Amino acid sequence: MAKESKNRKDIGKTATKIMAIILVGMMILSVAATLIYYIVAMVQKG
Repeated sequence: MAKESKNRKDIGKTATKIMAIILVGMMILSVAATLIYYIVAMVQKG
């Protein structure tokens, strides 16, 4: 029983790490996409 609960804790920690990585990746992608969009808009205007 004690071993099972430890596994659950590890799974929770792993899931939290995965979620954090996904969120960071999404943030980086959105910032990069925004920058690219602005650069393309500037170039087209110029």
